[in-house]
Amino acid sequence: MAPTIRSSTSVASRESVAPVPSTLPSTLPRRTLDDVRDQVASEVAVRTISRSESVDGVRVGVTLTLSKSDDEDFLRRVAIALQERMILTDNLFAIATTGSSTYPASSPKSTYNTLLICGSPEFYVQRAVLLASAKFPGRIQLGSNDGLVWISVIRNISPMPSSADELALWDALRKSARAPMDPLLPPPGTRGVAESLAIARSRLQRLTPAQAHEEILAPAVDAPTFLVDIRSESSRAEMGAIAGSLIIDRNVLEWRFDPRLDLSERLIIADRFDLRIIILCEDGTASSLAAASLLDIGMLNATDVVGGYRGWLKAGLPVDLDPEVGTEPSVIHIME
Repeated sequence: MAPTIRSSTSVASRESVAPVPSTLPSTLPRRTLDDVRDQVASEVAVRTISRSESVDGVRVGVTLTLSKSDDEDFLRRVAIALQERMILTDNLFAIATTGSSTYPASSPKSTYNTLLICGSPEFYVQRAVLLASAKFPGRIQLGSNDGLVWISVIRNISPMPSSADELALWDALRKSARAPMDPLLPPPGTRGVAESLAIARSRLQRLTPAQAHEEILAPAVDAPTFLVDIRSESSRAEMGAIAGSLIIDRNVLEWRFDPRLDLSERLIIADRFDLRIIILCEDGTASSLAAASLLDIGMLNATDVVGGYRGWLKAGLPVDLDPEVGTEPSVIHIME
């Protein structure tokens, strides 16, 4: 029998595939419960930031998350993760737990959840705390305020998306993040008294004192006509009044001339919307606003006197005042 000849190449190939001892540890480090909590908190923080919005340069966001075994500890971890990621940006966030609480059933806290508000700078947080507390009256029971982080126990946060609770938190954060308004600038949408007066007068067919006097003395008019004096009592005592005018306090003018009201509130003559009402004030400014207000309630024939009572005197029209006796003129008083 021929001797067996071993192939050197086969031996070499077997040696080349021999396992090489690994230099890596045989097992990876085990993850602790704290590691898992930190990871979940980090995920919640990322989700909160991704859903946030910018309000006057401040990132604001609201997130609702299911209740955990230790809500306060978990939410504080979320707050830390948020601040680590938003360290260079002004921010304000609210995170609340929902669902069943882990408190013992015998505890009155068993129906409660946890709400955390955090952010930077601190004044954003404090604003949000005040607004959130006002939006949840009687529901916030306990609170801890560390300046940048506020956490509290709150009753029954709704888990539904876009619930009233979530919308209330969004509203509180948006309002808290708004930049303070310059106290010297008028608020948007408002107008000054000069503009209001101009708008009121653009709606009126104003009368000169002479025109008003002629209209009052006209023997026949299309509608009952009244001259209404809304000046103060002291002004009438000092400067006199116009005989036959109605004296009505400005505070109750609309109530006295609204035909919709009961007789206990309106004048007996104010039973129709076509009354001709001519308003007279000191100088023709307040009367324009008053007449425009009567237009708003449907008294479309209301107007006022250019220049007011001073214009009436300047025009040399008759007034009722005895300077020697100093008594108040004979006018019709309709006041409170």
